[in-house]
This record gives sequence, C-alpha cells and structure tokens, in this order.
Amino acid sequence: MTDHLQVQQQKLELPLGFRFHPTDEEIINSYVIPKVLDEAFVTAAIEDVNLNKYEPWELPEKAKMGEKEWYFYSRKDRKYPTGIRTNRATGVGYWKATGKDKEIFHPPLTLIGMKKTLIFYKGRAPTGEKTNWIMHEYRLESNKELTSNPSTATRTVTATKAASKVYNKLMVY
Repeated sequence: MTDHLQVQQQKLELPLGFRFHPTDEEIINSYVIPKVLDEAFVTAAIEDVNLNKYEPWELPEKAKMGEKEWYFYSRKDRKYPTGIRTNRATGVGYWKATGKDKEIFHPPLTLIGMKKTLIFYKGRAPTGEKTNWIMHEYRLESNKELTSNPSTATRTVTATKAASKVYNKLMVY
C-alpha cells in the first residue's frame, strides 16, 4: 500500500505529510455541489468510481489518494428502473445502511446535505457476514436548489451523484 501511496503523491505532486481530511460541510459545499452542477467537475482528491463494481478492499487502488480512507464520486444506481431504492450490491456482498442519516448544516442553520453510514456485508442479505468496511455517503438534501454562481437564479437539480468516504475500521488511526 505504501508504494501505491508514493506513486499517488508523485503523480499529484503533493508535499510529504499532506492529508485530505475535509469536514462533512466541506465535502458537500466544495465537492458534491460542484459535481452535481457539472458532471465534468474534476478534483485531485476524489475519483469517479462505480462502487457496485468493486469490493471495498479493491477500492484503495482505485482512489486518487489516501492511506487509510479513500474518497469517491459515484452515481446512485437504482435497484429497479422505476423504483427509488438504491442498489448497493457488489459481486460478493452488499452495503447496508445503519442508523439514522446525519443532517449536514451550513452555519448557522441551513440544511445542505445528508450523511448516510453503511457497513459492508459479505454474502447475500439477510444472512451476510458483517465486515469492518465502512462507507459514509454524502448527498445533497433532497429539496436543495443549486446555483453555480450566487448572482444568478437558482435551479433545482436532480442529484444523482454522491461522494463517499470508504475505510476499514481496523486500519484507522
């Protein structure tokens, strides 16, 4: 993993010791909103990846940076074409939501997004085996009106993109 990190740092020309560790609010304001407004938005820190195509232990190699936690943009695929449920299955398991979604506010009291916590299970529901892989999915609050320029009129956008942080709780600091 260290060799992979060194290659990433050299490719991005980052100073030694650099860590990408944004707050929940920063992820929504600086990464999710620009990506939803412009699909072509690119950042040096977050890679576009279809999270359903990879197992969590394969994701570190797909990330642009990170030693113990990795960030991705992903499209929220639907489980059924006409349904609203999100498909969270991979080849050998599935991501299962846990707990209540956390509201993310822009001070003082503006709700800008939501954070969902998911745990990866090997196998198929409902008999899957819980693993130590965790995902935090950041998405816009569903009624959010967006604008790329505050001086222009706002427009409602259907947010099909989310940003996710993936990590293994046994590997964290």
